[in-house]
Amino acid sequence: MDRCALFILLLIALPASAQIYKYNDASGNTVYSDHAPDGVQPQPMELPPLNSVQPQAPRAPSSDTTSPAPARNAYEVLELTGLPTEEALRANNGTFTVNVLIKPRLQAPHQLRLVLDDETYGQPSNVPILQLVNVDRGEHRLAVQVIDGEAIIQQSPPVVFTVQRVHKP
Repeated sequence: MDRCALFILLLIALPASAQIYKYNDASGNTVYSDHAPDGVQPQPMELPPLNSVQPQAPRAPSSDTTSPAPARNAYEVLELTGLPTEEALRANNGTFTVNVLIKPRLQAPHQLRLVLDDETYGQPSNVPILQLVNVDRGEHRLAVQVIDGEAIIQQSPPVVFTVQRVHKP
């Protein structure tokens, strides 16, 4: 084994507080050891201090609940499906469901929350099928948010659609 490699292995294997000695054995080879051999005059080695890295405390979550969290929590796909965009949605009583396409699957403790016309709508859910009730006729904007408590993790692009309801005189 190469002497330099042996020296490096000794440096790695020994604790930081151990003393390292250098001496020549009976065959004239240079030897590095953590103990002084009997009958040989060893030379104590001065080693540079070892590198160390202090652990960093985890960052506290932001208390700002209005802006999305960093992209590290982002889902690859988050979008609403099941809404017609080219024709009116016929919902005589204004009640209908929408589906959420999300990939990967929703991770606990995340939940889904609808945003109708830029206002949060209904209760958060972990089910990707959401119901809207008694929505007025006319044009609306709908998006879905992934939330963690009140913190917004991600929001889908809004879908513009029109609700057509029966008008009762």
